Amino acid sequence: MKTIKLRHPYQPQQIPAGDVVLVLGFFDGVHRGHQQVIATGKKIAAERGLQLAVMTFNQHPAVVFQKFTQPIQYLSTLNEKEMLMEKCGVDLLYEVAFTSSFAGLSPQAFVDQYIVGLHAQVVVAGFDYTYGKKAVASVAQLPEYAHDRFETVVVDKLEDQGEKVSSTRIRQLLLAGKVETAAELLGYVYQTPGVVIHGDARGRELGFPTANIQVAPHVLLPKEGVYACELQVGGKWYQAMGSIGHNDTFGPNRELTVEINILDFDEAIYGEEVAVSWNAFLREQVAFDSADALITQLKADKQATREYFERKINFSAD
Repeated sequence: MKTIKLRHPYQPQQIPAGDVVLVLGFFDGVHRGHQQVIATGKKIAAERGLQLAVMTFNQHPAVVFQKFTQPIQYLSTLNEKEMLMEKCGVDLLYEVAFTSSFAGLSPQAFVDQYIVGLHAQVVVAGFDYTYGKKAVASVAQLPEYAHDRFETVVVDKLEDQGEKVSSTRIRQLLLAGKVETAAELLGYVYQTPGVVIHGDARGRELGFPTANIQVAPHVLLPKEGVYACELQVGGKWYQAMGSIGHNDTFGPNRELTVEINILDFDEAIYGEEVAVSWNAFLREQVAFDSADALITQLKADKQATREYFERKINFSAD
């Protein structure tokens, strides 16, 4: 897959020659609904002998339009989005910088420069895709702006349990600690990237040494709590017990931390770029009366983590 970063106005020579099927969307998380849209484009591209291109943005349009009062927390970083797109079989990934100048394009100018200009023969988008004000710039108006230069294919919404599969719904599930349900909608277990940093070494003192993870900025963390999870270090995944919380047992007003106790692992990994896979929510965070009470609970959490992975392995074997 080739990734091409565009900033408005782009130079025509940045666009590879050759016609494409162009899939449009922001694709935060590249969940099952997004995958359905991309798969539709991939099928058409294969039938017509064309390359499959996807156009997305480097940041959410709401950043420019100031629709959110709080910083946006994404389900996937750009790097993660690129990896997920490659798994979907995308040939060309256009990452357009969503800036004020880009946002100021008229619907016709957007179509001329970012659809026709990218050599699209067929455009594929979800039913709710817009490229300006919905009343004049939804997928329903695309044929009007196309002037017979490309075809438009609209993909209907994907539902699960009677509800639309959406990034918003997945965020709500993660913030409620329902990571297993979120994984069903994503099509994979939710992950957060980060770097291992030094902590206060309290976990080691308790007999449960942890890797303290500095999570990548603007990435959504699941609900505070204790999880069965996995940590990827150097391309290898390790079973682990994870905690998102403030360590309230040791005092109030502490910073939020992400701490991962890797099972059967005793190596120094400071400075490593890692990813945490949040497999299952085990329990809420609790302020314990003493360190001994916390240790007792951590032993139970570790056993629950082992049992989770044993069940998972046995289920896979069946």
